[in-house]
Amino acid sequence: MCRLALKNGYRHFDTADMYGNEEEVGQAIRESGIPRSEIFLTTKLNNDAHDSVSEAFQASLQSLNCGYIDLYLMHWPQADGPRGVLREGQRPTFIDTWKDMEKLLDTGKVKSIGVSNFSIKTLSALLPHCTTIPAINQVELNPCLPQEELKAFCEEQGIVLTAYCPLGQSNRIFLKDADIVKIAESHTVTPAQVALSWGVQRGTIVIPKSENEGRMKQNITLIALSPAEMDQINAIHRKPNMHRSLCGYHSKGNGPKGGWGIFGWSYEELGWNMGEDGVVLDA
Repeated sequence: MCRLALKNGYRHFDTADMYGNEEEVGQAIRESGIPRSEIFLTTKLNNDAHDSVSEAFQASLQSLNCGYIDLYLMHWPQADGPRGVLREGQRPTFIDTWKDMEKLLDTGKVKSIGVSNFSIKTLSALLPHCTTIPAINQVELNPCLPQEELKAFCEEQGIVLTAYCPLGQSNRIFLKDADIVKIAESHTVTPAQVALSWGVQRGTIVIPKSENEGRMKQNITLIALSPAEMDQINAIHRKPNMHRSLCGYHSKGNGPKGGWGIFGWSYEELGWNMGEDGVVLDA
């Protein structure tokens, strides 16, 4: 998949220790013959390594074997113990973890650091303690979850949003939305191209994933959307049953005391205004 992406013009690769594919991504980059300076490489700190940031970073650097890492992200704000067992009373806070990540900048092996899955609540707790402001906050972002308030907050702080799952994940309901389909037809492109163009045009970074070469070529070919078309896409999340997360990690029992949440934290702790199954609780 990475070889095909490189062949078709992709130069930004987003991986993570959690994905278990750093070695393969690095190998594809090294074997491509493309100068390292032309490629932007992102990887992430795993939840079980919040108390061993330097060691985890060095392990990722070695696995990728690409000389340096352009962007290193704290994958989630919550720290887990080995095999996901929470270490109550002794786990580091994300503030502690960030301070250790800032030290990585002195190694010369990482150019920038950032966070992922942070909300206004968790960023507001972190920012007063930062010597280096996170360059990036990578979050789920698509027409069903446009993250308008978070986007405005991050822009005020000089933090750029990166959209993971910009085409949805387990449930790509907005790609079948009548407005997106109509816009796609008018430009003779796919609904996915419309969604990605919307994401880029509103000033966010999009990182779509596809193993299909034809879709890779489509996804890297963006279009210019009119203000009216942007307004239509901006309004999709206001339609019935559309304002929600489309990721598959929501389940009852993932939060504290068997409640809804992710990796042991409730939506409230994460600062996510969500109810069951990732549905946004609109005011």
